[in-house]
Amino acid sequence: MAPLLNGFTNGASRHLPEDPSIVEARFSDIPSQVDIPVRGMEGEEAVEVNLEELLDDPTELCTLLEQEGVGKHYWMLIALAYAKQAKVDHAIEILGKGLGTLSRGNPKEKLGPLSLTCWLYLWKSREAPRVVPDGQPAGETRLKEFYLQAATGSLNEASRINPAFPPLFLARGVLYLLRASLQPPSKTAAPSAPDLSDRVETLRQSIKCFEDALRVSAGRNMMAILGRARAYFSLGKYTDALDGYQEVLIKMPHLQDPDPRIGIGCCLWQLGHRDEAREAWERALELNPDSKIANILLGLYYIHESSHYATADPAFGPIYKKAMTVYTQKAFKLDKELPLTCATFGSYFMMRKSWATVDSLARKAIELTDVNAVASDGWYLLARKEHYQDRPDLPKANDYYQKADLARGGGDKGYLPARFGLVQIQILQRDFDGAKFRLEKIIQQSKSIEAMMILGALCAEDVFRSQASGIKDDKSAEIKKAITLLEAVRLAWKDPQKKLTPDSSVLVYLARLYETEHPEKALQCLQQVEQMTINDMPDKEPPDGLEVDEAWTTKLREQLSPQLLNDIGCFQFHAEKYDPAREFFQTALSACVKAGEKDEGIDTDALVTTISYNLARTYEAANQLEEAKQVYEGLLARHDDYTDARTRLAYIELRQNPTEDGPKAMTALYETDSTNLEVRSLFGWYLSKSKRRAANIAEDQEQRHYKHTLQHHDKHDRYSLTGMGNLYLMTAREMRRDTDQDKDKRRKTYEKAVEFYDKALQLDPRNAYAAQGIAIALIEDRKDLTSAVQMFSKIRDTIKDPSVYINLGHVFAELKQYSRSIESYEAALTHNRASDPQILACLGRVWLLKGKLDKSPSAMKTSLSYSHRALAIAPQQIHFQFNIAFVQIQLAQLLYTLPETQRTLEDVIKASEGLEEAINSFGEIAQSPNPPYPRHDIEQRANMGRNTMRRQLERAIQSQREYEEKNAAKLQEARDLREADMRRREEERRKAEQEKEEEKRKIREERDKMAQLSRDLAEKRAEEEKRREEAEYTTDSDGERVKRSKKKKGGKRKKKDEDSGSETEVGDGDGEQKEATTTSKKSRRKKKAKSTEPDSGIDSSAEEGSAPKSKKKRKRLARKGKEGNFKSEELVVDSDDENVVARPAAPPPPVDDPAVSDADEDGDTRMRDEEDEDDDNAVVSKQSRKRNARRIEDDEGEEDEDEGENEDEEEEVPAAGEEEGEEEPPKTTAERDAEDADEGEGKGASFADNPHGDPVDESVGAAGHEGAAETGGPGLQI
Repeated sequence: MAPLLNGFTNGASRHLPEDPSIVEARFSDIPSQVDIPVRGMEGEEAVEVNLEELLDDPTELCTLLEQEGVGKHYWMLIALAYAKQAKVDHAIEILGKGLGTLSRGNPKEKLGPLSLTCWLYLWKSREAPRVVPDGQPAGETRLKEFYLQAATGSLNEASRINPAFPPLFLARGVLYLLRASLQPPSKTAAPSAPDLSDRVETLRQSIKCFEDALRVSAGRNMMAILGRARAYFSLGKYTDALDGYQEVLIKMPHLQDPDPRIGIGCCLWQLGHRDEAREAWERALELNPDSKIANILLGLYYIHESSHYATADPAFGPIYKKAMTVYTQKAFKLDKELPLTCATFGSYFMMRKSWATVDSLARKAIELTDVNAVASDGWYLLARKEHYQDRPDLPKANDYYQKADLARGGGDKGYLPARFGLVQIQILQRDFDGAKFRLEKIIQQSKSIEAMMILGALCAEDVFRSQASGIKDDKSAEIKKAITLLEAVRLAWKDPQKKLTPDSSVLVYLARLYETEHPEKALQCLQQVEQMTINDMPDKEPPDGLEVDEAWTTKLREQLSPQLLNDIGCFQFHAEKYDPAREFFQTALSACVKAGEKDEGIDTDALVTTISYNLARTYEAANQLEEAKQVYEGLLARHDDYTDARTRLAYIELRQNPTEDGPKAMTALYETDSTNLEVRSLFGWYLSKSKRRAANIAEDQEQRHYKHTLQHHDKHDRYSLTGMGNLYLMTAREMRRDTDQDKDKRRKTYEKAVEFYDKALQLDPRNAYAAQGIAIALIEDRKDLTSAVQMFSKIRDTIKDPSVYINLGHVFAELKQYSRSIESYEAALTHNRASDPQILACLGRVWLLKGKLDKSPSAMKTSLSYSHRALAIAPQQIHFQFNIAFVQIQLAQLLYTLPETQRTLEDVIKASEGLEEAINSFGEIAQSPNPPYPRHDIEQRANMGRNTMRRQLERAIQSQREYEEKNAAKLQEARDLREADMRRREEERRKAEQEKEEEKRKIREERDKMAQLSRDLAEKRAEEEKRREEAEYTTDSDGERVKRSKKKKGGKRKKKDEDSGSETEVGDGDGEQKEATTTSKKSRRKKKAKSTEPDSGIDSSAEEGSAPKSKKKRKRLARKGKEGNFKSEELVVDSDDENVVARPAAPPPPVDDPAVSDADEDGDTRMRDEEDEDDDNAVVSKQSRKRNARRIEDDEGEEDEDEGENEDEEEEVPAAGEEEGEEEPPKTTAERDAEDADEGEGKGASFADNPHGDPVDESVGAAGHEGAAETGGPGLQI
């Protein structure tokens, strides 16, 4: 499918012929008139019948046909003419009379009319209603089923005559297809179970009939392919259906009625290729602008596109308008009876609440459609009409919703919007359990976001109802389920592909669910609601030139809901963020004013009262008592019976004036409203702080107050129950425990306290104060520290009161977990208790215990610091002074027991000073009127410090001083040694760096010298090349440079060597012998040298008149391999030019080599003239002529020169830098590379067979020029 997806198969790239005649319309082959032959008349007379202006009553025409006994062709032609004018009933009547006439003849004559009758019945079935129209009698309306039965009768009659009649296969397939459209879809079965419903079986039968039609037509029946594709589509096999539609379009690209492009688009839509489907439908509309199906399908496409945007989104309007006005409206004008168009237009009138139009269009869609999905849409429109009317008919709506769901299969395959409608009806009918069950099924099947939202809201409402009713049922599972569902919805908003619009109601539900357990998450939800509301404001952006600051944000917040701002402020208050809370409360008051201006029906007075009270409580918590008093007084001015405001004013007065005005205010409050439980609770707290402790609990004033509250006002008052528990707990703590009877009485008092706490917890399981009282009782009575820690830890997560942390610190101290105890006490200090001397004293105690356990002087110093802080806050408390003296004694005792390595002299001296202070303090404490301990014990402790500990500290000071002096000397000595070692290492490092720098300097100088030498050598080589070029070239008469020709100084004669028989050339000039160059440099590079006969020797020294010779470059060619292949080895002088640059010579050959010995004695060789080359070729072996590889070895490792003798020059030019007697400096890598390159050029001139410098066989000798030419080597003479 993929290669054909965007190709010609969807009609986008296939163009119909421009000639309209090629496009065949229905009934195009019906002529405009027909001649009916008259029986019994002479000649060819006939009655002419106009087929375009037929009679309304075909009786007369049928009589004519019967009388004349015409054939079936005339009957069928006239019936088709009536069918062309949409008079299908008359066409069926005519065919019925024709079949009666033809029954007297051959039965096969009836096959054509019977087949045509079947097709006409199928046509009537398409136009007949599906169900009985509303308001019509059931017996007077012929439904689709009636015509399908009639078509079945005609088809069966034709099949009895000839079951293999080809047109019958196609007709039967269409009949099965239409029958399947009336059958309900199958309900959900197991995923692996086959679908055995009647509808599926009927569709399979239709596919078989279409395949039979294709078989008898040899695959040429396009209508059969289209029918089979339609059946596949109904079965959900969209890929197979797409293949069928594409096949038809390939074979008949001009086909427009029916248009396969419509089917292609539908298949692509179902396969998820929405844009490709639109292209197919647009192509169909391009070919046929009046295609009602293409128009309505394109309208549905753009309606679907508009669903991706919220109705308030600017992009929604243009897309939806295009869908309705451009396409859907046009389709409705083309055919007002088209069911799909009626269903689509019905949804538009639903939004406009045109209920009568909706009802009419929905019933048309239900009655006239052949598609179950369209019928489902019609039922859904009727259900929504009944549901959303001013007086909804819920039973009818519920029935229509169920029919809409069943029309699409029901169960798992049902219509999701209809199932949502059923859920809404159940909610309206208060059937919450049924609604939740249906929603859970929807979520399991589709993961619908809307279903999750509704189910989460239902679970949350269930929790809220339970909380409001005071039922103590455990709703933790419901809370967790609601939070999970609503958080899933919240997470789906973040997916950009889903394009979901956040709903503030979801966040409000989450905030209420998080309120108790996770207030910080609740605050985040409310803040998100605030931001969403601000983003939806049209004027959220500041005017030009202004920035978004605090003032602009506050101005925007004033347009929000006052309730939302008040809720956010409350959460900020509970989080102890008093400044933000105050700002939100103030903004909420401004929002109340603006809300009252917009809507006078809002009760702003109640909102202002509540928010003002919250603002005053915020001022009070922030210790802004005067501002709080002003707000409370303003509330009392408006509502003088506002008890809460009066209560808070009395409390503030008590805080500011605890001795005079405060008690009076509390007494006045209690006398004014003593029946109010809040007032009684506050008065009970006042009694606990100001009363005198009674020896008998029954005489305690606070206990009487709580008891009176429980007996006469509310026996379930939780504050009174907790207060009674606290009273019994403190009483048990102070009871004697000397005897068993005292212990038993104390235990029972603890149990009494636990009973009150337990009662309070039964009424309020989240009462942390009662739980804390039980934990304290467990510790003090039963020493159950482990259980107490667990309880205090849970209480700490519930309330943020410093008492919880103090109690945890006590428990951890008893468990000797001093670090955790210190953490708990310090946490208590941070909760507005930084100046509490009791907490500071507890910290001093724990640090002292930790110091004694760890033997840590620093911990004891910390303990002493906390003790000093506690005494500074409460200097009148003598027991804090005792704590300081006790810590000083303990610190002194610890220091003189520690070894010298773990203390310092300063510490010991300070401890000695502290000991003196402690001795004095103990003396003062012992003389005080109310010492914390017996005077005798305190005096004994002072005497011990004065006598024993003082002497011990003196000895400790002496020994510590001696130790530190010795240790200081050792340290100084070690320090000196270390410094000396460091200086030595530094000196060594400095010297090493200097040596390294010197070495680098030398290397740089050497490199500079070598670089300069390389430049000098390069310049000399350049000059040498220039002189050589000047020697080789000259200027001719035309002014052009040409190579200088060599002049012969005389005739030549041949002289044969006496020893070897070889010939040499002797010049007749001044007696000097010259080598004759046989070939040019270019020719020598292309030739190879050949070896001579073994016994051909060289005796150049026998020649007379030879001039003195300079050092010449000698090269020996040897054959690689065995030396026995040649009789002798000769020395070869390589001289390819007059001026040759010298090269290092190869090591000398063995002295017993005669050829080389002769060469060494003579020191020179002569080159023959070209005339003697033919004679020399005779002594060259065939094997040596075929040898191509040679090795060049320089003689004796010396720096030889390439000798080039120019006949016009008598002076030899040596290579630069290689004069005799001069030692050559060392060469750099660059110089050696450059020299090798120059030498390679020289070698290339002499040995062209080895351009890459490969080794050449040393055993190869040199032959004459002609032999060298055969092997491609240089032309050298011996």
